[in-house]
Amino acid sequence: MYRIGSGIDFHQLVEGRDLWLGGVKIPHTKGALGHSDADVLLHAICDALLGALCLGDIGVHFPDTSKEFKNIDSKILLKRTLNLIQNEGYKVVNLDTTLTLELPKIKAYVAGMQQVIAAILEVTSKDVSIKATTTEKMGFVGREEGVVAYATALLQKL
Repeated sequence: MYRIGSGIDFHQLVEGRDLWLGGVKIPHTKGALGHSDADVLLHAICDALLGALCLGDIGVHFPDTSKEFKNIDSKILLKRTLNLIQNEGYKVVNLDTTLTLELPKIKAYVAGMQQVIAAILEVTSKDVSIKATTTEKMGFVGREEGVVAYATALLQKL
């Protein structure tokens, strides 16, 4: 049996924060604002995995009102999400993701992100698609005020 889930996440970009995308620190003048490290891509992936099995969303399992998750590395959240999926008797087949941001350009970091995510989810890098796009200077993403990530996950019953 297969299950598909989708996830989406948004974070503001602000000065004075590190920019974490896909578990990789990306050099940039701005970083994502959030309760955790604000890794928008990993958060969208968590939501896609949880959604595939009707387990709620990232906020249900890792609320931003909890001190436990203040400044937490989102790679830890992704690993905990995988554990929830495995406890339901499923494994990850593949992911398809898209980052939406004007800057920085992330092409040089995609392979590293794929490796990090694949290692956590116990799949190969070829099972983790990461694409990027801009909004052609339109909207809050175009004004470099925020970043958006979309994720689709396919799970298989063990």
